[in-house]
Amino acid sequence: MKAFVFPGQGAQAIGMGQALAQQYPTAKAVFEEVDDALGERLSSLIWDGDLETLTLTANAQPALMATSLAALRALDAEGLGLENASFVAGHSLGEYSALAAAGAISVADTARLLRIRGTAMQDAVPVGVGAMAALLGLDFEAAAAVAQDAAQGQVCQAANDNDPGQVVVSGHKEAVERAVDLAKERGAKRAVLLPVSAPFHCALMEPAAAKMAEALGGVDIQKPAVPVVANVRADAVSDPALIRNLLVEQVTGSVRWRESVGFMAAQGVDQIWEVGAGKALSGMIRRIDRSIACAPVGTPDDIAKLTAAKD
Repeated sequence: MKAFVFPGQGAQAIGMGQALAQQYPTAKAVFEEVDDALGERLSSLIWDGDLETLTLTANAQPALMATSLAALRALDAEGLGLENASFVAGHSLGEYSALAAAGAISVADTARLLRIRGTAMQDAVPVGVGAMAALLGLDFEAAAAVAQDAAQGQVCQAANDNDPGQVVVSGHKEAVERAVDLAKERGAKRAVLLPVSAPFHCALMEPAAAKMAEALGGVDIQKPAVPVVANVRADAVSDPALIRNLLVEQVTGSVRWRESVGFMAAQGVDQIWEVGAGKALSGMIRRIDRSIACAPVGTPDDIAKLTAAKD
């Protein structure tokens, strides 16, 4: 059984998706659709811009979605599309890519939502007030305890449960710095502040959640063609009203990636394709369950390998 997963922020790179657009007209059409939806040439930034500008949250989020959907369209062209998947899932913003892939939200609406989401998340907390840190070598319970003990009246939460040895905490900068020191005292192999522009997936994102509730309220959401494994629940959802609510909850809630992969494995998934930029999710998946075969789908070469394997 196969699942398709879609990457989140941090996977962006200048030039991503360009070779797909050059080789597959349907992939190129995705970038054009996103450009039209946003009223700007985001594709020019993705392919010819500078990484610092692309990495801005309001740009990175729709750009990564566009690249993922372009890769999916290329898979479609080779007869390897969504009809081959039993589940879709995405890491943080990748959940929007998963929903667009499954036809729950149109590509144009997804691009606009991600622009709003990126801007709202950036604006929710003044620069320098929040931070995020990766705690390596602690399990989720130990990392969550570190976050709770480091809070001391401020916000500090376990934001991303990525794999058995990597949990990201998020909140006020001072609290997150305390968490880094405390994690080291409690046996973490490493604990490092992350180069992010805002403290995502914690209570400080409440203003962004309110803006997303308003934005999502005006968007048509259909039942997805394939069940979507939701970040905040780590199980499969198909009801449009529930999907809408969970996307709002996701802004302040934890990304339960380790459990999401475990859920898919328990349903019989033994093969996962990472559709879009980078290979970060494949690394996490291997650390969660080594029995799952992972394949990246971000370039024409990747697709050629999968096509050859099919034949």
